[in-house]
Amino acid sequence: MSQLINQPAPSFSLPVLGGGRVSLSDLRGRIAIINFWSAECPWSRRADLVLLYRHNVWSRAGIKIVGISSTNNEPESELVYEVDVRHIKYPLALDVTHEVARAYKAEMTPHFFVLDAKSIVRYVGALDDATANRRIPKTIFLDRAVNALLNNRNTAPAVTPVYGSAIFPQKPTRS
Repeated sequence: MSQLINQPAPSFSLPVLGGGRVSLSDLRGRIAIINFWSAECPWSRRADLVLLYRHNVWSRAGIKIVGISSTNNEPESELVYEVDVRHIKYPLALDVTHEVARAYKAEMTPHFFVLDAKSIVRYVGALDDATANRRIPKTIFLDRAVNALLNNRNTAPAVTPVYGSAIFPQKPTRS
């Protein structure tokens, strides 16, 4: 179980791709989705397809989505290209020091954190239950979490395992 569930979200203030900044205080007063994101991760690309359609509906309900790029190996030009190709309309924050990824204990992309209007973490985990062995999901956990908060209910489940690409490089093992 995530130690962040039902706790205040860790504070952050990060530069945004293309200029400006985004911080946790910008998200207060509305439901927010933080998505640890990658330009190269196929699971992040897949999640963006889902978010593209939901963003229009959710933004009308006041829900804010913020992507956070915390990977070392993706140059800014690649980020700009992927944001354009994927038609991403939400801000993409740059966590070059990995400070925010560490504070949220995000280790994979995509890794979602859903916050209530008081910036309390109510869901941590995957977009859905798809894996490499089962590509078609049966349950979209992110939808469940957002709908629960929109209806003033507790999220269930509150935590799910994440599936995707590692944010932090693997440490070499000794032979």
